[in-house]
Amino acid sequence: MADSNDPQRHPITAHDVARLAGVSQSAVSRTFTKGASVSAKTRSKVEEAAAALGYRPNQWARSLIKRRSNLIGVVAPSMENPFYSAVLEALSAAFEELGYRVLLFSTANHEDADPVLEEVLGYRVEALILVSASLSSRFALECKQTGLPVVLLNRRNDSSSISSVTSDNAQGSMEIAQFLAAGNHRRLAYIAGKESSSTSRDRERGFIDALQRLGQPAPAREVGHYTFDGAMEATRRLLSSAHPADGIFCANDIMALGAINVAREEFGLQPGKDLSIVGFDDIGMAAWPVFSLTTYVQPVHAMVSRAVGIICAQLENPDTAAIQDVVRGQLIVRKSSKIPAHGVKQGPDGLIWQPDE
Repeated sequence: MADSNDPQRHPITAHDVARLAGVSQSAVSRTFTKGASVSAKTRSKVEEAAAALGYRPNQWARSLIKRRSNLIGVVAPSMENPFYSAVLEALSAAFEELGYRVLLFSTANHEDADPVLEEVLGYRVEALILVSASLSSRFALECKQTGLPVVLLNRRNDSSSISSVTSDNAQGSMEIAQFLAAGNHRRLAYIAGKESSSTSRDRERGFIDALQRLGQPAPAREVGHYTFDGAMEATRRLLSSAHPADGIFCANDIMALGAINVAREEFGLQPGKDLSIVGFDDIGMAAWPVFSLTTYVQPVHAMVSRAVGIICAQLENPDTAAIQDVVRGQLIVRKSSKIPAHGVKQGPDGLIWQPDE
């Protein structure tokens, strides 16, 4: 047998496996095709021959023959935010159960730009999910013209022809406003994500509108760019002012952790006693005792399930109407915020905010 590490030898093919196993090439193909009919004896002979030769099926070549890749493209920003890692893991698991694989396209260096359609189509993906990524009307139209199903996840688009799945940003920011007002905060602040982010804008709008209905003044405002360092700088400005904030709502958890760090280490303030800091996402680190962050939960698995369902519907019927789905979460109350006298109740996994109707 030829040395499998010899760079001069020709690539092992299904024909080589068939010859060694003494079976037809189609038998080799059936052996490595999920659900295909092949006898146990033939399967054993093929697998032994494949192992001896170091053969691996060429999924790309097979996709060209079948005119299907079973690949779902996922466009996602930097994995610096653990929320996106959790989303990607959930998407991969959900699609794997359906026989698909996820192909990641990173927008870490150009998050506000459309993905390159030619690159996406070059990999023959069957659908595209954009996680917290912007999507221009031009790109949406191009996808529609090519018949490529597209869903926005954790971001929405103004076009009614594009499907999206988001958490209930309006409800979440309203509950956070109610929660902070009930805790007798009077100098509130909002640390925005990116100015281009519909998610950040929706959370800010809901927060301000709810405070207005409660008779509260508009909050102070800073921009943290959805980053830990950006939020630290924003928090320094908020706490160094003549009238420092006593309650800070951050557009995501990573920024809230940065705010806690600055408040505690640089200003000697104790979150939950001297001021309240609230986030949005409920990433794993939010529950760590060192942070114990009060935050609005984005139900990752429910959101992913909805997005996968929409993609499957579009794959089955390209004429399926677009859906703008909103998934409800809840406000988890931990030690980074003051606890109001009313409205905080015991939930199955800890304290939650449920104001009396």
